[in-house]
Amino acid sequence: MEGLLDTTVLVDLLRGYPPALQWLEGQELLGLSPITWLEIIEGAPDRPSQTRAVLLLQRFERVDLVSEDFDWAIAQALRFKLSHNTDMMDCLIAATAHRLNLALYTQNRKHFVPLLGALVQTPY
Repeated sequence: MEGLLDTTVLVDLLRGYPPALQWLEGQELLGLSPITWLEIIEGAPDRPSQTRAVLLLQRFERVDLVSEDFDWAIAQALRFKLSHNTDMMDCLIAATAHRLNLALYTQNRKHFVPLLGALVQTPY
């Protein structure tokens, strides 16, 4: 697997943002956290949008969390919530990338760079 997608990239794909669509064409195997799945589903305003979102999400491998991910996420939330306003969902998404040493593709560098450093990649 090349890396994990953050919610920001999926939102751009759902909106049909050309740079996101072009970037995706050149990618091989990408994964998603179940947290990202839930964030995208939560953002769907109606049934057609939800169906379209699920079809997109199913194109990627779901990488489930393990107990160590929760421990790491808790430690990061304690460390960065007050200084960087990093929320618990971002900590959980980052935990899987950290454990597997995978790139996290995101447009949200502000919240993820303190958690993952060089693993954070801006895809387009």
